[in-house]
Amino acid sequence: MKRAVFICILFITGIIAVAGQEKYEYQTFTAEDGTSLNYRMLRPLETAKGKKFPLVIFLHGLGERGTDNEAHLFHGSQMFLNPVTREEHPAYVLFPQCPKTAFWALNKVPSSYEDIKAEEVMPAPFKAVKELIDEYLTHPDIDRSRVYILGLSMGGVATYDMVARFPEIFAAAIPICGAVDPSRLEGVEGVSFRIFHGDADTTVPVECSRRAYRALKKSGCKVEYFEFPGCGHASWNPAFTREDFIDWLFKQKKSRKYLK
Repeated sequence: MKRAVFICILFITGIIAVAGQEKYEYQTFTAEDGTSLNYRMLRPLETAKGKKFPLVIFLHGLGERGTDNEAHLFHGSQMFLNPVTREEHPAYVLFPQCPKTAFWALNKVPSSYEDIKAEEVMPAPFKAVKELIDEYLTHPDIDRSRVYILGLSMGGVATYDMVARFPEIFAAAIPICGAVDPSRLEGVEGVSFRIFHGDADTTVPVECSRRAYRALKKSGCKVEYFEFPGCGHASWNPAFTREDFIDWLFKQKKSRKYLK
């Protein structure tokens, strides 16, 4: 009986997770080096000549890697499909998918997240994400002062990495249960951060986010840190259900002095 109930819950959860995902258009981007990057894209409900919209980039975690151009919508995509969100915060939302053998910002899964080091050269799929962002920034209806990046776990690591490399692009970043070498966070004061982590995370230690918060605070960044007591690795669940999660993101705007 318990097994039947568990299977039923999984089935219902799966239905909820995929509901409305057809609104995300299937897209493929080819980078300069020939790397093919699958991604899904959500458009604003209505566009008009001369009107500009924010650009959101969502970087998924390890479990959603692949080539199906679907699995990476499992976490986070529903937030942007909410009718109120689409009406009040119209935006272009991109969900790129990392290939099964890659790890976004790193060449392989790190042996220790607490001693994480940046790659000298961006891995090809991650470099393709940067080129995809650059491509969208050439579109006349993108508001370059409102470019947002967020990600969970592997995507949280990648969120830190992308901002550390290109702080001039982003108005806001939300790394969830991610990790970064704190010394790389100097010079990103033009980016607003919200960091989320569970204090019982046994995959990416919570100290990774604590150190990042301290480093960002020291550098003069606008940063907020939220730690969930008793929460394991899936801290994106309580993060996404915060009432102000979406509103905070879309309120952020990059100051002119940091735009290039």
